[in-house]
Amino acid sequence: MEPVNPHILSVAGFDPSAGAGILADIKTFEAHGLYATGVCSAITIQNDLSFESVDWVSEEKIVAQIKILSDRFLFDFIKIGLIENLDVLEKIVDLLKSENRDAKIIWDPIISASAGFTFHPILESKKIQSICSKLFLVTPNIEEAKMISAKPGTIEGIAELSKLCAVFLKGGHSEDNQANDWLFVDGKSIKFESMKFENAEKHGTGCILSSAITAGLAQGLNLADACAEAKAYVADYLISARGLLGVHKRKLNV
Repeated sequence: MEPVNPHILSVAGFDPSAGAGILADIKTFEAHGLYATGVCSAITIQNDLSFESVDWVSEEKIVAQIKILSDRFLFDFIKIGLIENLDVLEKIVDLLKSENRDAKIIWDPIISASAGFTFHPILESKKIQSICSKLFLVTPNIEEAKMISAKPGTIEGIAELSKLCAVFLKGGHSEDNQANDWLFVDGKSIKFESMKFENAEKHGTGCILSSAITAGLAQGLNLADACAEAKAYVADYLISARGLLGVHKRKLNV
């Protein structure tokens, strides 16, 4: 029997707890009834509570992983997570676009781990804008948005950035009881309202959300609907188990 032809790729870091990173991405895609392949960009030493260190996979080895998969499969949808720096990100994006110029690339700009470790204290605004012009969507939280904004240090420039690629701004890290998110496309925004669950914090929800959006797009949803479905998926994940690690439940409509 011929193998299922995967058309989704995750480029992300390895988290031994499997709550975040490439393992969480693959679980999310599988729960949506989709087959995905993975390229490892970093090896982290962490669990759901603490983070010790990160060893970056070299650009050459990342490229080699992508190339051998691209020899076999054509990727229409790619989710990119933890990356060492913007130069490596740009190399990856350019390579993926050279393989399939119509590929939709979603970047989750991970600045720090949930346990507090900071990967990228500073990001170059001009390079970010150059890279974003080649992407379909970026999914920052509020603090990440301030770093990638067209007006560094603020979220006001997100609308401007969305003229280069769509931006899904995650509001779950706000200090109030709201978990409202915003989708910016071509300078205009759509608000997605929801309440926070009490005592339902989970490790890796940012990774899972961006992967769920990617899965929805791969299933043919438009961007707004994919974002709405992804929020619902994450909401189910948040209440799936006690503690900081959840269970990915297969969607019934796949």
